[in-house]
Amino acid sequence: MSTYSDTPFPRPRTLVHPGRFNPVRIQSLDAQQARHIRLLLEPGKSLFDALVGPLSENGIASASTTILGGSFDALTYCVAPPDLSGKSVIAYGKPLQAGRAFMIFGNATLGKAVDGAPLVHCHAAIRTEDGTVKGGHLITERCVVGQAPIPVLVTCLAGFELRQAHDPETNMLLLQPRKVALHG
Repeated sequence: MSTYSDTPFPRPRTLVHPGRFNPVRIQSLDAQQARHIRLLLEPGKSLFDALVGPLSENGIASASTTILGGSFDALTYCVAPPDLSGKSVIAYGKPLQAGRAFMIFGNATLGKAVDGAPLVHCHAAIRTEDGTVKGGHLITERCVVGQAPIPVLVTCLAGFELRQAHDPETNMLLLQPRKVALHG
């Protein structure tokens, strides 16, 4: 039987965040109920507007989504290489233009930015026109849905919201769950 040390693969790197270690790795809240919605992203709109608009019209400000794939007329993304300043483990790199591209699969989280404005955080795997497969963090305001609607499965969060806040361990702004009062 082979052990890990017998494999030819190098040991994965260990990431050490700059802030004080938090033993609770995943901050979570539970909801007693949730709505599930099937949404079609409207052609010609930015990914941001195509998600935020219809969800906001339905009173949804925090949600988890699964984007089932589709074509984009323009797609901009970035990756997160190590942060050379040392302030964080990673930092978003400069925006990369994929041009016309097909999203193979993506996950987007809808929450609120520090100032309370809608925020969409999306990671996806894409295929460019030349067939190259790439992935990263999509800049949703600069990704334009192509000619056909794109299906999205939405899980609406009830009883709490996702709010961008400073995380002292990572020294980054992260979406974090916060309890909210239910009205009605």
